[in-house]
Amino acid sequence: MEPQVPAELEGVAAQIFGDRLPIAVKYAQWLAGEGVTRGLIGPREVDRLWSRHILNCAVLGEVVDQGARVVDVGSGAGLPGIPLAIARPDLTVVLVEPLLRRTTFLGEVVKDLDLPVTVVRGRAEQPGVIREVGGADYVTSRAVAPLEKLLGWSLPLVREGGKMVALKGSSAADEIERARPSLDRLGVVEIEVLLSGEELLETPTTIVQAVRAAHRRGGRRR
Repeated sequence: MEPQVPAELEGVAAQIFGDRLPIAVKYAQWLAGEGVTRGLIGPREVDRLWSRHILNCAVLGEVVDQGARVVDVGSGAGLPGIPLAIARPDLTVVLVEPLLRRTTFLGEVVKDLDLPVTVVRGRAEQPGVIREVGGADYVTSRAVAPLEKLLGWSLPLVREGGKMVALKGSSAADEIERARPSLDRLGVVEIEVLLSGEELLETPTTIVQAVRAAHRRGGRRR
């Protein structure tokens, strides 16, 4: 199966990926083929790969600074990390995923697409992973865990003043309120809901962005 960009989304896809659109199309072919065969993408998702997955993730680049180092946790089939790496070749992207069958898939995709993306097998909270990929400017994720748990996993990988940017659904604001009593303990100095792709997508991507605070010394933040 070779899913091309739907006609109604061709203009948007061209705006987001530019001359790298053929790479995005090749990634869509991976998702619709081996991604389904290996159980990383549900068969029913094939018809909406572009609207629900690829473009939805690629617009995350709107909130990421030029030349940043991005760590994508719980990357699964490579979402949002791979679309982001395709759309933003200036970024340094690392995909972190604990399951072997998924990291195998990711490694094959990255090699076939000739992307300068690193794949690391492990869980975000593991000390070895923190040592290997910590200090990121941004840590991204999509449909990985409830916000409070996700913050606990993501922020140790973020440099001081760096950001966690998590793709979330319509309940993002409610998740923030539920997590609010724990934000100071988790090291969050600022948190907000953002929308990406408002001028491009029919349904913009909802993002929770959290800024990691500086370490405390003597009970005070630096």
